[in-house]
Amino acid sequence: MDILLALGISAAGLVTTVLRGGWIFYPLLLTLLLLGGLYWRRGVGFSQLVKMMQAGIGKSLGVMSILLLIGALIAAWMAAGTVPALVYYGLQLIQPRLFILSAFVLTGLVSMLIGTSFGAVGTLGVALMIMARGSAIDQHLVAGAIIAGAYVGDRCSPLSSSAHLVATLTGTPLYRNLRVMMVTSLAPLAASLAIYWGLSWRNPLQTTDSPIQAALAEAFDLRPGVLLPAIAILLMVALRVPVKRTLLISLGLAMALALGLQGYAQAELAQMLVVGFRIDAPAVLAPLLQGGGLLPMARVCLVVVVSTALAGLLVGTQTLALVERWLGRLRSRRSLFVGTLLVSLLTAAYGCTQTIAILLTHQLIEPHYGRVRLNPEQAALDLENTAVVLSPLVPWNIAGLVPATLLMTDAGFIPYAVYLYLLPLFMLIAHACRGGRDGYSARNFVQDPL
Repeated sequence: MDILLALGISAAGLVTTVLRGGWIFYPLLLTLLLLGGLYWRRGVGFSQLVKMMQAGIGKSLGVMSILLLIGALIAAWMAAGTVPALVYYGLQLIQPRLFILSAFVLTGLVSMLIGTSFGAVGTLGVALMIMARGSAIDQHLVAGAIIAGAYVGDRCSPLSSSAHLVATLTGTPLYRNLRVMMVTSLAPLAASLAIYWGLSWRNPLQTTDSPIQAALAEAFDLRPGVLLPAIAILLMVALRVPVKRTLLISLGLAMALALGLQGYAQAELAQMLVVGFRIDAPAVLAPLLQGGGLLPMARVCLVVVVSTALAGLLVGTQTLALVERWLGRLRSRRSLFVGTLLVSLLTAAYGCTQTIAILLTHQLIEPHYGRVRLNPEQAALDLENTAVVLSPLVPWNIAGLVPATLLMTDAGFIPYAVYLYLLPLFMLIAHACRGGRDGYSARNFVQDPL
């Protein structure tokens, strides 16, 4: 009973913190200490508790350096003019009659290049929403298309922190995962494009005039060369260059452009790499161009450390034994995917972050995938198609709450983020047609996902 009470208090604290805009690290740490103290009182040795936490943390240590590199890279891309150029050229491609479709496609492309849903929403997404506000178009509809597009890259970009986290947890090759993610997304992506095309035709934009393009051209040198750091990422991914080397090369190019072309001083650039990019003028760009940096990403790393420790504790103490017993009764490939989907919704609702949903879902499902002879690559695929894309659909989860806040809207966007629904739906259909039988080979599914 005391454990259930502690979990209830923890859930309330997590949801309250998220809704108030606080840092989720503190309620997570409080939950860890509270549960650890309760199990210590029940007789579990202190050293045993520490080992459980270490087992959880150990699975995520490899991703920390990559997360920090990504934080520095995003700040450097902004200072170099790479992100401003993506927004500037992207806005030029807008067709009023296809505005909603354009919002989904362009945000998806930007998120693929920069690897972060929040970054894509906070730059191009905000610009698109500003355009939508000058029209009679439903803002929830526009926000849904933008947020759905942002998670195209969050799921399968080589710069995505969630993609790196899933690869690290499951011990699978990142580039192989990305290829499978791309292939399995083709059908839901096509269906999403068709839906957004229909919605666009019924909800045209009255104007495409925006002060943002002029402000970007005034604040940055936007000649095509500033896109080199993004082009380098695409080229090196195609050549299967190791991830850290890819990030470092792109970072070096961006720093050179920031210093040589945009005119930033070395000390100024160094500060941006550490604390994140900020722009003072013009004022219209201030809410768009900010973010990245080592220190903000270090905060993310702290959340990952505490989350993995908590996941290790919950699994090691069998706190969620009821869920584990239910998963243990699943025998077919299809039923296990359904189990993963439901568990990911539970952990996304409880943990309030995409990171916790990924970590805790993986801890719970990992032994059962091995039990039915499914390889780690299949577990990685299922995590990407459940925990990663369903977290934004939980109204109080940061994955959807933060983008909605950036777009100055609310949970009304959820019904229109159709791509996030279609991914797990199409996977359910695929499993029903080909993977519902006992003993189905995960290797065959990974090699020929559709």
